[in-house]
Amino acid sequence: MLERIGMTRPIRILGIDPGLRRTGWGIVEIAGNRLGFLGCGSVMTNDRDALSARLLAIHDGLMRILDDFRPDEAAVEATFVNKDAKATLKLGQARGVAMVVPAKAGVPVAEYAPNLVKKSIVGAGHGDKAQVRMMIGVLLPKADPASDDAADALAIAVTHAHHRQSIILKVAAG
Repeated sequence: MLERIGMTRPIRILGIDPGLRRTGWGIVEIAGNRLGFLGCGSVMTNDRDALSARLLAIHDGLMRILDDFRPDEAAVEATFVNKDAKATLKLGQARGVAMVVPAKAGVPVAEYAPNLVKKSIVGAGHGDKAQVRMMIGVLLPKADPASDDAADALAIAVTHAHHRQSIILKVAAG
């Protein structure tokens, strides 16, 4: 009934900016064309811990976010490859955890390239972190992310909010 008259329930989106030291997370809610801020933060790991313990900390932290906010959809930033292959591999492992946690909970996960996130938020694919933070403040006035990772995660969630319909249509057509 609500679907027919154009009223749907709000959709909660979890944005994740994966990192081995800090994995940023941000939750937004969309209702029609309104976008709202629900929460953000970072899951921190200890540099002195073994890699497996750090990945487990990311897993457990994201599980708490899923339990607290019950998102309907998730979005993760795609890994970029840099000159340090070892660092890229570790980031990929953190990203794998960031994708598996929502997927295991039955939450669909989308991926977005960093340049698409920046273009969606700032208007240019090479915007810097300060520009992203400023635009998050404009788009989500109640948000006050304490770290760049949390701001980036909100940017990923907002990007998904803007692009999710085209993804849904692609899945339905395929």
